[in-house]
Amino acid sequence: MGLDLSCVQRVVEGMLDDRVELWRDLHGEADDALDESTGKLVPQAGTPQRCWEGLAAIVLSGQLANTRALDGMLAEAPSSTSYTGLLPLTAPRTRPGDVLVVVSSARDSHLSGFRFRVGEASMASNTVVRRVRLQILG
Repeated sequence: MGLDLSCVQRVVEGMLDDRVELWRDLHGEADDALDESTGKLVPQAGTPQRCWEGLAAIVLSGQLANTRALDGMLAEAPSSTSYTGLLPLTAPRTRPGDVLVVVSSARDSHLSGFRFRVGEASMASNTVVRRVRLQILG
């Protein structure tokens, strides 16, 4: 018989205080197209759709970055562009390329309006919260 962690899940979800939206290109319209005259891939303007909104937590990754960060820092220091998203289990599973938009944050007002690309579909799934690696979008 498994351990019932539903009360722990409710407590953890109560600590999620960033209102976020999850956007996804549901129809695959944003894929690159091949320009046959030049042989180069050209990004297409897709029509992403909001597939979820709710409470989550966007936090700087507290661990040492194990990959080269966008700001060029080495793995010896935490990256200033390495973020982790903590999503409730009720949120849909994320996919690489999904975008999380922070609508508002009670913890850090500077996060409001930030957009993050999901770098990995799922770093880990704990029993009470789902963790995903995020990268800041410019």
